[in-house]
Amino acid sequence: MSKQKHPKGLMILFFTEMWERFGYYLMLGIFSLYMIEPTTSNFAGLGFTNMQAADIYGTYLALVYLTPFFGGLIADRLLGYRKSILIGGVLMAAGYIGLAIPDSMGIFYISLLLIILGNGMFKPNVSVLLGKLYEKPAYEALKDSGYNIFYMGINIGAFVCNFVAAYLRISYGWGWAFAAAGVGMLVGVVWFLIGLSRVPEIKEADTISPKRPGDVSMSRLFTVLFLPAFAAAAIGWFIPGTMFGADSTDAFIFFCIPVLIFFFTTWKTADKKTEREPIAALLAVFGVVIIFWAVFHQNGSALTYWAKNNTSREVSGITQSVISTIAKTEDVSTLPRKIKLQGPHGEDLGTKEGPILILITIPRSFLKEIWKVSPVI
Repeated sequence: MSKQKHPKGLMILFFTEMWERFGYYLMLGIFSLYMIEPTTSNFAGLGFTNMQAADIYGTYLALVYLTPFFGGLIADRLLGYRKSILIGGVLMAAGYIGLAIPDSMGIFYISLLLIILGNGMFKPNVSVLLGKLYEKPAYEALKDSGYNIFYMGINIGAFVCNFVAAYLRISYGWGWAFAAAGVGMLVGVVWFLIGLSRVPEIKEADTISPKRPGDVSMSRLFTVLFLPAFAAAAIGWFIPGTMFGADSTDAFIFFCIPVLIFFFTTWKTADKKTEREPIAALLAVFGVVIIFWAVFHQNGSALTYWAKNNTSREVSGITQSVISTIAKTEDVSTLPRKIKLQGPHGEDLGTKEGPILILITIPRSFLKEIWKVSPVI
């Protein structure tokens, strides 16, 4: 008896998503560092303050999580999943490559806009298309394991990109690292196109949903949800001063108010027997997920700033050749392998053998209580 096999389209979507996540997390991993890097550095950044960079980073992420709502609607009712994925991939690749162009704030913001729009068209539709591949009776039992395999691709892309970003940024500069994200996304697009030509079941799974009696039209969604939300965001942006620390934060919080009202109204007017309970469960999940991602994405701002300011990139001569070869650090020192020992009042206590592998900064108040250790000069 032969074992069940996954649909061939799984590997196409696996590598497509892997390359997309490669580009996404590569860009996200160095984004804040690029913004706060001084313009006078060897590889110049944008010279923003930490607060300015965090403001842009947070606004970017908020829009990255907003646009998939639009992208899913457009794919489901107008374009289909294949076209939406291709459009999204090309837009993101253009945005990443645009970030590689230095000395132009206009191109910088346009590139971010392209990435945001591209993410909205791409991200929600790959996973939906995968689910449709498993709607056939022959594959239904394998759906959970199929998604597990799919998410392995996400993790592989998110893992590998860190090493590529570090190597290119340290060796060649920020532009090369951002360009690598764009190239990775283009590889994903090309792979997806190859899959479309060789795996017919992907095309078969791409069907535009027929309109159902209970569906809310696009025009009504625009009228009752998006128009009030964007109007509220404009009010939050243009009101004098700031209420929550930054214009973009004010705009985002004002934007959320009509959205919350819309979801509450949807729940309130839903059928009590069949719809209200699932909607309530979904809103509860939203609440938990919002908290999780708010904490998770501190890794790209607050935690990144902390790591930049509190991590020593210096290593001793004993590992110099290895570290220089793999280029994982910016500073390779050739500190002597002897250290001088001093007493609490500066008296000479001789020297001691041993490489200094980690440089630690110790507060002066603490040094008064212990014996000082300093390298021989």
